[in-house]
Amino acid sequence: MESIKQYLIESYNELVTKVTWPNWEQLQSTSVVVIVASLILALIIFLMDLVSKGLLDGVIYNLNA
Repeated sequence: MESIKQYLIESYNELVTKVTWPNWEQLQSTSVVVIVASLILALIIFLMDLVSKGLLDGVIYNLNA
């Protein structure tokens, strides 16, 4: 139990004294980058899904008819 307490104390001290936290402007700018990148990735996946659906509907499902 003592080792868990020591771990928590050391973790807290490291977070408070050694970690460099971003300021508000940095946080906002990096959040915008993450949101834009997520939207671009979602659009790419959506387009890939449309293409694969079109291929399946046009080629594979017509072979069974």
